[in-house]
Amino acid sequence: MFKFICAVLLVFSSLTDVILAQTTPAGTWKTIDDKTSEEKSYIDIYEQGGKFYGKVTKILTDEPDAICEECSGKKKNQPVLGMVILEDMSPVEDYWKNGTILDPENGSTYGCSIWFEEGKPDELKVRGKHWTGLYRTQTWYKVK
Repeated sequence: MFKFICAVLLVFSSLTDVILAQTTPAGTWKTIDDKTSEEKSYIDIYEQGGKFYGKVTKILTDEPDAICEECSGKKKNQPVLGMVILEDMSPVEDYWKNGTILDPENGSTYGCSIWFEEGKPDELKVRGKHWTGLYRTQTWYKVK
């Protein structure tokens, strides 16, 4: 009986790891331009200190050397490639929020939340919210 219980716990533990791995935003995601519907960039989302961050790792447009001219602070006039644009995303139940996202095209930073729609682990919903309450939601696609 002891061996059976250990085997069941081992299987359950393995399934839990698989389920948790599918519900993390960590990984590489492809962004799509809202206006042209063309592939725009790859964002690598990683965990650091219990929060999630996202960095531009590849630019898929004809501007691979883009500079964030409209950004402020330390990011002003810095290359977009390698820039951290998603910051401080905290896990809350089955989504992540209380972070920020930077739009390198206009230099604006917005409040951000991200989540998965049920049954779509390869699509990440990313919502930037302006202080006025207006928001825009994009779908980012898992790069395999």
